[in-house]
Amino acid sequence: MPGAAAPSTTAGARFFETVTDQNSVLVSVVIPAYESARYISQALDSVFAQTFTNYEIIVVNDDSPDTHALEQALHPYRDRICYLKQQNGGPSRARNAAIRQAHGKYVAFLDSDDFWLPDHLNNLSTMLQDDPSLDLVYSDSILLRDDVIVGNVFEQQPQSSPVTFEAILVEGSTITTSSTVVRRQAVLDAGLFDERFKRCEDFDLWLRLSFAGARMNYDCRPSLYHRASNGLAADGYLLKRARGEIYDKVVRSLPLSPSQRNLISELMAKNEADCQVDLAKRFLQTGEYDKALEAITRASTVIRTRKLRLAMFGLRIFPRFFRYQHHAYQRIFTLLNFWARARSGRKLKAIPQITGAKSSSSGK
Repeated sequence: MPGAAAPSTTAGARFFETVTDQNSVLVSVVIPAYESARYISQALDSVFAQTFTNYEIIVVNDDSPDTHALEQALHPYRDRICYLKQQNGGPSRARNAAIRQAHGKYVAFLDSDDFWLPDHLNNLSTMLQDDPSLDLVYSDSILLRDDVIVGNVFEQQPQSSPVTFEAILVEGSTITTSSTVVRRQAVLDAGLFDERFKRCEDFDLWLRLSFAGARMNYDCRPSLYHRASNGLAADGYLLKRARGEIYDKVVRSLPLSPSQRNLISELMAKNEADCQVDLAKRFLQTGEYDKALEAITRASTVIRTRKLRLAMFGLRIFPRFFRYQHHAYQRIFTLLNFWARARSGRKLKAIPQITGAKSSSSGK
């Protein structure tokens, strides 16, 4: 439950050496670590490369199975971070433990497989200090797949302004956790991350913050490299299922207006249809045509579209041919997506890169 007592943790090492007084820390950087030995140095190096220096770093080892390798990777940083260990509880519990430990007025989240550009903290902390009414700010993110640049978030989803509860619901405001700096007290007042959720836990917190009246804004400049296909968010079907659980929680726990309830009902229906379509695709790939048809039929009872009707017809009349057509479509879609990534890569080549991430147009 949000706000539940934190599991026992053990702290090690000291805080970032340029901060001599913990009471003067402005930003606490929170990094949950689970199976992240491969990337943690890259994440930490990007923090230490920040032009803004009034911060502390809190790394939380969520009982990672690669703890030995993780601690070896952390060893060079041992005098500049606070290191916590806890029993495995997922990213929500790890972040909550760090937030409770934090001394900063603001909390900046950084997933262990993401990394920042040097002006990230400076840009966002400046926004917060220039407008004291703001509670949360976030930036655009450069997306990586297999360490190749494939685009950026705001390019794929133009942002709504102002950032509202409804805009977050419909993904008109897409807040990437690692791009976020938020007022610590606002997170505490909202009840922290809900530790029951291991996926979409950030979506749940942003909704609760905005519904409670937190003011939010964004910076259009990309200041984060985000590995979009790693971790718990990699399974699209499970991610949609988790989003459905968040919708259900919002309906049950918040005093919504009739229009807000209607909006969420529409979103829940679409999300359920998308889940069934995902299941149908899985069954189609494995040749389980009856199960694929059942899933498509369930989707069509929720949302009626021409595409779903054609899929139902194909699965009923000539399922093997339909499977062949679907595979051909997927190959064409992959090729078109590759070309789109190449174009995005060319546009992003001029952005400073602190780790040598490759542009998809270079092929290197």
